[in-house]
Amino acid sequence: MKLKQIERVKKISKSDFISQYVKNQIPVVIEELTEDWPAYHKWRLSYINEIAGDVVVPLYDDRHVNHEDGFNEAHTTMKMSDYINLLEQKPTNYRIFLHNLMKEVPVLKNDFLWPEIGLKLVKQLPMLFFGGENSRVFMHYDIDYSNILHFHFHGEKQCMLFAPDQSKYLYKVPHALISREDIDFDNPDYNKFPALKNAEGYIANLKHGEMLYMPEGYWHYMKYLTPGFSMSLRAFPKNITNLSKAAYNILIMRHFDVFMRKWKGQKWIDYKNEKAVLDTNQNLLNET
Repeated sequence: MKLKQIERVKKISKSDFISQYVKNQIPVVIEELTEDWPAYHKWRLSYINEIAGDVVVPLYDDRHVNHEDGFNEAHTTMKMSDYINLLEQKPTNYRIFLHNLMKEVPVLKNDFLWPEIGLKLVKQLPMLFFGGENSRVFMHYDIDYSNILHFHFHGEKQCMLFAPDQSKYLYKVPHALISREDIDFDNPDYNKFPALKNAEGYIANLKHGEMLYMPEGYWHYMKYLTPGFSMSLRAFPKNITNLSKAAYNILIMRHFDVFMRKWKGQKWIDYKNEKAVLDTNQNLLNET
């Protein structure tokens, strides 16, 4: 894989952000966007424990997709206080993924500001993500093709991104939003997955308070270098083709995949994983 550092700016005007990054669909890290937020000073794991310790939260680990699992179904649950204690004690694979904690703890809504950055953000309560040291979020892209503002707090997180046109090298699983789950994107096996050599992407480490702009349909792989948590704000895709792809994913693809899992069971999962390799390697042969 060929990875280059994502561009960084301390601050940026609305017009420059739109013209330089959104229109060109290029990622960027804005380092000081949150410095006037209460969250910049308050959002640490200790604060979350204080105000949300009694909330029972859904947790995900790094197990592979199984035909018996529902769509984005949690693997277990735990009180937030117990989970934060676990994060602080030792590395763990357990993550909180796409959880609406603000609905259960409304005071969190007072800690951030909707940034006036030129995107029409969806004004629903933002989702939060938590992870322990070395926990990883598998390579995937979001079902709705949104433009995403991804803010990180407490610690450091590594983000690897690939534009949609790199899908042909990433062993995309058909009828899904993920690449093959057995690919180690930190140490890719080019003998087993040769197309990855051709993939060109971006990488950045996010520190407390920094924001990463992820353009529409970008693949992303996240690794928590330390315990921490993140928040995403979203804006609908501006590209009409991406909007139609989002509608297909939500209205058709997701339901078709759930149906096939119930009908074919693990055979359906195995078929998709094999097809991902066959299709990607065939694309590689076609280019040579």
